[in-house]
Amino acid sequence: MASFLNINTDNGHIHALKSFDYETIKKFQFHVSAADSGTPSLSSNVTVNVFILDQNDNAPVILSPVNANGSAEAIEEIPRNVNAGHLVSKVRAYDADIGYNGWLLFSFQEVSDHTLFALDRYTGQIRTLRAFTETDDSRHKLVILVKDNGNVSLSATATVIINVVEPKEAFAASDVKTVIKDDEENSVTFYLIITLGSVSTLFLISIIVLIVMQCSKSTDFSSKYLQDPNYDGTLCHSIQYRSGDKRYMLVGPRMSIGSTIVPGSNGNTLVVPDRRRTASCEM
Repeated sequence: MASFLNINTDNGHIHALKSFDYETIKKFQFHVSAADSGTPSLSSNVTVNVFILDQNDNAPVILSPVNANGSAEAIEEIPRNVNAGHLVSKVRAYDADIGYNGWLLFSFQEVSDHTLFALDRYTGQIRTLRAFTETDDSRHKLVILVKDNGNVSLSATATVIINVVEPKEAFAASDVKTVIKDDEENSVTFYLIITLGSVSTLFLISIIVLIVMQCSKSTDFSSKYLQDPNYDGTLCHSIQYRSGDKRYMLVGPRMSIGSTIVPGSNGNTLVVPDRRRTASCEM
């Protein structure tokens, strides 16, 4: 709190360097030490607790109605054939003060016809008191005063202009607003459908690619181990034998006991030259 406080070292007076805001800080404490000039020096200290009192230092702020220029003013159109109790508009306000000072009350500061409109002092709702007649004006100006409950009350005002129109005109204006809103909703829906369709298409393409890759792997695996149509299911067996200067290797299915090998047949027979004899002759 050194930036908020200053103490006089001679007399111990403590002064505030800045103003305190109850909505920001409600209490704080600090320590003060006092020492004499004796030898040895003796000292003592004390803890000081500071409590901030609430003051009505914030005025109400109008949240709605607010126009494009930022001023608290709005124009409302209502059909002439509305009944008593019809909600015309609502004034919304906010006060930064806490507690009792932040309570708000609404009242008419200016109204063109007290018999037509009523204002709820706690909610800020504006409603009709009766139905409109042919003799009533088509334009009404309402100035709403918003006050807080501080000892020195602070306030703000909002202006509501009410145009009373024939039902057809009111319906036309309502249709225009509805069409604009529908167009915005349709645009959002259109982009959402495109996004979902793109995601679904990518997902389907990924599934198809995975299926094709899996099928191709299965085909390659089967082709590697495809059996000979004439294969009878027995394991292959090779038999070697010699005839003269040539050595023969017979490759075929495993032969059962009692099978006969025909040396003169060349089927499934691989002729292997006798390298050992050739080498011995060359030497």
